[in-house]
Amino acid sequence: MADIPRGVLLGMGNPLLDISAVVDEAFLEKYDVKLNNAILAEEKHLPLYKELAERPDVEYIAGGATQNTIRVAQWMLQKPQAVAYIGSVGKDEFATKMKENASATGVEVNYFEDPSGTPTGTCGVLIVGGERSLVANLSAANNYKVDHLKQPENLAYAERAQYFYISGFFLTVSPDSVQVIAKHAAENNKVFGMNLAAPFIIDFFGEPLMAAFPYLDYVFGNETESRTFAKKQGWETEDTKEIALKISALPKASGARARTVVITQGADPTVVAQNGVVTEHPVILLPKEKLIDTNGAGDAFVGGFLSQLVQKKDIAECIRAGNYAANVIIQRSGCTFPAKPDFK
Repeated sequence: MADIPRGVLLGMGNPLLDISAVVDEAFLEKYDVKLNNAILAEEKHLPLYKELAERPDVEYIAGGATQNTIRVAQWMLQKPQAVAYIGSVGKDEFATKMKENASATGVEVNYFEDPSGTPTGTCGVLIVGGERSLVANLSAANNYKVDHLKQPENLAYAERAQYFYISGFFLTVSPDSVQVIAKHAAENNKVFGMNLAAPFIIDFFGEPLMAAFPYLDYVFGNETESRTFAKKQGWETEDTKEIALKISALPKASGARARTVVITQGADPTVVAQNGVVTEHPVILLPKEKLIDTNGAGDAFVGGFLSQLVQKKDIAECIRAGNYAANVIIQRSGCTFPAKPDFK
């Protein structure tokens, strides 16, 4: 492994403590939650967290989409503090638990501690037959302010990094911070990647998403998100390859590199559009009985991908690492992993 500088990759997002448990269809119906979806909690969802916490099989895991990706990238790299992470938490026990959990992986955690008394954000992870539904209660994660990022000691994290990754979920919290990172990356010939995150981001936060788009060197998403994006753009196609090509060709602020679009399709091949060419990459197929929980699979894929990208590996190797990481995660409960990867 080439020498990897400290903090070469910086992630910014919504740190959430995952409260994860196996439930049944009736539980989903009770709280009006669709299988395999991600939503923000409304008033009607709030009792869900207490009910989950009372279940005997409940697990607590450092979560939030970007934090999952960053933890997986750090695990794949196996070099302490190669990766850093910024987000907002409350001043409470959940924040302490989460920082311990993330730091144990080797991530350099830089949480903004919200002074307002708002509790640390949580995410209900509802698992039915290996599939997961996410209900995020952002709480303190929602209170991140661009002023924190602009403080010299925090901006130093951005100045040190060569690669940036932010999930689209962060657009609901601090689009101003996304713009600071986006422009810094473009002006300094650094690499910026973002995930489409969920259909509701595309539908309801389209304006900040499209404001970030000219700066995106890498766009990640799954087939559902890509089709929602195509529909929003008025593209009359549901063909993943065609959509990936069209996304890659959207205007770009910097001509330093072409945009690469990576769309995962569950058990079907991953689609990559780069320089006007589409390639497909098979995934590692897993027997149904080995599937434990898909929570964090997409995040883990991006984490594996980024672990090779920061080492300047080619796209095929980045995809191979992404598939490996996702395959490990789905055989475990939550976004967790063994002490060391055996990726060769």
